[in-house]
Amino acid sequence: MTLKVIGAGFGRTGTLSMKGALELLGLGPCYHMLEVIQRPENADAWYNAAQGRAAQDGAAQGDATQGVATDWEDILRGYHSTVDWPACYFWEPLAARYPDAKVILTVRDEEAWWQSMSKTILRSFQESDDVVDPSRLRMRRMTRDLIVEKVFGGILDDRDHVLGAYRRNIEQVTASLPPERLLVFDVAQGWEPLCAFLELPVPDEPFPLTNTTEQFQQRAAERKAAAD
Repeated sequence: MTLKVIGAGFGRTGTLSMKGALELLGLGPCYHMLEVIQRPENADAWYNAAQGRAAQDGAAQGDATQGVATDWEDILRGYHSTVDWPACYFWEPLAARYPDAKVILTVRDEEAWWQSMSKTILRSFQESDDVVDPSRLRMRRMTRDLIVEKVFGGILDDRDHVLGAYRRNIEQVTASLPPERLLVFDVAQGWEPLCAFLELPVPDEPFPLTNTTEQFQQRAAERKAAAD
């Protein structure tokens, strides 16, 4: 099975809605952070992939350190598409590995994105709890290394800094890919631009819109309560 769609947009840009839309269009299963939450043993593979990418980036800048090549077929076995972290952090090597895959960069209004991020993902990183469950520890190691450190440089409470990382990702993706391979997409636009880009018919059912801030917070509270 090979990837047909690669999501390059950060979390909280409608990625869970995007997952649902791609699966309704027959481009699933779609890999989303929820896949790691449900299978925390996968967190180690993503953590190792992040170390490999960091080593390769260092080598490109003159560092002699060599990274171990990531086996994307093994990590993404059974999936036709990806969205959200951790996969969006690797949009560039994935786009190179799967040259026929189309890339979708999910975006949203900057202020709305910051408000959502600060109340969900960033808040979860800033809250302290006594994690002892091995599965949650593996998940935490991966997300803190990949998202907190590598994406945001360890700074989560500075709005301008976090938005700067958000903008850089958009700039890098749009500058690196030809227009025929890339769709910059706000899920509020609905089916038409997405289906036109993917050359698929528009479904009869409404575009899935889910994972509000309140829904995210409720799921996080339920997972924490289940682990206690």
